[in-house]
Amino acid sequence: MSLLGVIVAAASVLAASVVYLALYLRWERGATESTTYFRGSTSERAALKRRIGWYSLPVKPLVYLLAAMNRKRATMPTFEYAGVCGPPRVSSAEIFERAAKYAPRPEDVFVVTQMRSGTTWMQQLVYQILTRGEGGFEAPGRSHLYAISPWIDAVAGVSIEDAPLIGTPPVRLIKSHLPTALCPYAAHARYIYVARHPVACFASIVDFNRALLGPLLPPLASLADWYCSDRMYWLPWPRHVDGWWRWAEERSNVLFVHFEAMTRDFGAVRDTVAAFLGQPLTADEKRKVDERCSFRYMREHEATFEMATPTMFSVSGRRFIVGAASGASRDANVPAEIREQILAYCRHALSASSYPAARFYPDLAVASSPQPVAAQAA
Repeated sequence: MSLLGVIVAAASVLAASVVYLALYLRWERGATESTTYFRGSTSERAALKRRIGWYSLPVKPLVYLLAAMNRKRATMPTFEYAGVCGPPRVSSAEIFERAAKYAPRPEDVFVVTQMRSGTTWMQQLVYQILTRGEGGFEAPGRSHLYAISPWIDAVAGVSIEDAPLIGTPPVRLIKSHLPTALCPYAAHARYIYVARHPVACFASIVDFNRALLGPLLPPLASLADWYCSDRMYWLPWPRHVDGWWRWAEERSNVLFVHFEAMTRDFGAVRDTVAAFLGQPLTADEKRKVDERCSFRYMREHEATFEMATPTMFSVSGRRFIVGAASGASRDANVPAEIREQILAYCRHALSASSYPAARFYPDLAVASSPQPVAAQAA
């Protein structure tokens, strides 16, 4: 074959690959539409993941090539509403606006975090407390946590209007990452906020997005700059935590919890949350709640708790549910210069905050402040 023939053949293959990629992405978006995906059965979701794995095989080399060509310019996609940024894959400015205008009802319990800070674990804890450790996912259309607990500031699973009421008295369990600047508030609703060490939070965000984006993930240094800026989804860590700490100080219907307290003494946090919800548990009920909230149980039922619709990269088998030890290991893998960048940013941003950062995370103590006391559970 002549050189011209080789060039023509290569161009034809490339053109066909580009067309197939466009068709594939269009199909993937429709097949993984979250309002229907999370209502499917576990077997239906597993079958779809297998199809994604096979259908994406022909275009993965092209995606890796395009990613390599744009690696230095890669950034996290973002939209903005009222000064708060969000991820366009799962939400939009219109969704943020609708969430901010929602009028909370007396039966609403909000579980709120900055992303990757223990949201799903706390949702499962609240669900199990409300059901006395009997909360299952066997009912048709209810085989996933998102089919029971709506995510108010994203398109994921059941809507607020269709969400089931749980327990007695009935409760609507709502997930949110919204900062206090946008989170809808009512004195008759209840709010549980979970904070996590900012470096561990960053490490988990990187790992989570690497599983979803594969080679499309921006470089680590770019992610650190994004994390330490107002372009961070749902506001940067210090502003997010500060707002919710102030609400917890001022409002009795807001409970502030630390992820590290959950890993260190889950029973104490479980009892605190149960008391906050007005749901005292018997010893047997506590045992059942603890079993269904264990990392072993949640790993074994990971399909019930997956936090994002599948992509061509996430179907490879990477876990989204990890234990405390795994989280610590990922935290340790954050380069020292990025760790210090995050800590310095948070120290500066929290300098005027009432949040006692050094009490919970001694490495966030401002250099000129007195020696911090040992970390304690909220």
